[in-house]
Amino acid sequence: MAEPEPEACHQASIFALPDQSGAVPTSADARAKRRIAVLEEELEMIKQDRGTKQRKTTFYVAQGRVIHCMVILYTNLEDMIAENNHRYEEQESTREQDRLQYGYILLAQVLPWLHERLAELDINDCEDMKKKLKRGADAARGDDTSTLKDLVAAWLNEDFHPSQLLRSDDKQSHGFIHDICGKLLCPAEWDWDNDRVKAGIHERTSDYIVSENSWPLFLYEGYKINGDNLEQGLFKSKIMVQAFKAVFTSPSSAKKADRDGNGADVLENNRHAQRQLNQVKVKTCVASIINMRKVTPHSLAYVVCQVRFALSSVSSWCTIDSDFDYEVFWNNVVDFFKDIPGPVAQRRVTKLLEWWTRKIFRKNHREDLMPEVVSQMSVTALAKQRKALEDATFDSD
Repeated sequence: MAEPEPEACHQASIFALPDQSGAVPTSADARAKRRIAVLEEELEMIKQDRGTKQRKTTFYVAQGRVIHCMVILYTNLEDMIAENNHRYEEQESTREQDRLQYGYILLAQVLPWLHERLAELDINDCEDMKKKLKRGADAARGDDTSTLKDLVAAWLNEDFHPSQLLRSDDKQSHGFIHDICGKLLCPAEWDWDNDRVKAGIHERTSDYIVSENSWPLFLYEGYKINGDNLEQGLFKSKIMVQAFKAVFTSPSSAKKADRDGNGADVLENNRHAQRQLNQVKVKTCVASIINMRKVTPHSLAYVVCQVRFALSSVSSWCTIDSDFDYEVFWNNVVDFFKDIPGPVAQRRVTKLLEWWTRKIFRKNHREDLMPEVVSQMSVTALAKQRKALEDATFDSD
């Protein structure tokens, strides 16, 4: 066997022999390159982790924006979740607990991923998720409040031409101080044009307490009531339709409040957004984002409270405004649609919600095409005639 060259042996031994620390000798440049590579890998992992957290935050905040307008306005998210957990342990429940449970069921329908996620996450991640959902819910409510503060003032100035124009930047001049706002906020059972009523409300006498136990005039069609039938025209006012469209379709679609809903409002808003895509970023309408296809009692209750707040002189969002409790008022609106005394009232409520859905979305009626209806239409009728002629010809032969 050939002997290795002495020089080659010497180089191999230099490379192979570790120093006293046991480390194989490596040049400073090589060590630096390896360290840089390790740090870059760690930095990339940190970026990925941060990106994942940011995506989760964005997702939860975005999803939370539907909570106030579609599920609850004042109830705590934690209370609904806790009530659902208690249902496994307790059989009997109070009216308030039933409200909470119904709210949780509705929440699970609006956010179908939430129930499973609550069971999967550990307590810290769960708390973090709920905090971000609430952040999104509060942000959306704040955006809607700000939008309607400007729009409601503009709508009233345009429709009523008051001598004292409403200013969106001066809420102190709204409320019962302003004649138009006062008229619309006035309980329907009182006549705002009666000086005694005005004085009683202004002076807050015990005979004229404005509370959540009265339907305000702004809820009624034409801002008029039928004292013998207080349900007539309720929840059909122009300002309600305008506000609903401004919140759920687009502020521009609110101009069409007098028409039957161009449900085209939603489609056209999105087409407009697509056309403008290369020029400026345009938000897709809320109804489209949350896949909303019909008006619900909870979405109506949300808009009712937003309009009531826009008309009031209160400058920041609150639950109590003097003698008026917004949370109870919100429940009263929902109960009107949910707490039905019988089938006759149920039909009226169903027709009212259908009216709203047509106003906002111009809902189609394909689900109403029952077999007996289709059988009377020309395609089916012609098919029957052709078969009858065929049979008659065959019989004659």
